[in-house]
Amino acid sequence: MSTTATLTKQFMSSEQLLEHWQGHRNLTRRVIEAFPEKDLFEFSIGGMRPFAKLAAELIGIAGPALKGIIDKNMGAYTEDGFKPQTKEDILKKWDEETVVINHYFAQISEERFQETFNLFGQYEFPVYQNILYFVDNEVHHRGQGYTYLRALGIEPPFFWERF
Repeated sequence: MSTTATLTKQFMSSEQLLEHWQGHRNLTRRVIEAFPEKDLFEFSIGGMRPFAKLAAELIGIAGPALKGIIDKNMGAYTEDGFKPQTKEDILKKWDEETVVINHYFAQISEERFQETFNLFGQYEFPVYQNILYFVDNEVHHRGQGYTYLRALGIEPPFFWERF
């Protein structure tokens, strides 16, 4: 009697997911770079936050959230710790958080991606859905940045050039 093993094919590996996310982060970094310093902190359309505040939000979510997932800490989200004064402050912190993201992401086992985690004590979803939220939130805010840049007469980077 012969048995046949069932092979489960995976759509994407965790390494590919991280590469995809970091590609988005590379593109968002280029959007930050495209802003004139003053406009990065002051320009707004329709009452939306300036892009510096949106970038600070993204910085305040990614690394701290992954650390929370690893430490199983459901602490509340806060932007209070990072108050950039210059574009260089934002870019420096962005690069530092890239290292933090890589560090904590590497500690998530394949099994943990399926575990439910109450992110920031508010968003109870499987870990993989929380990570997809980080990417979705970044794409959403980057779209706002594209709108701002176009309104300022600045051509934003091509959205498909992520590396």
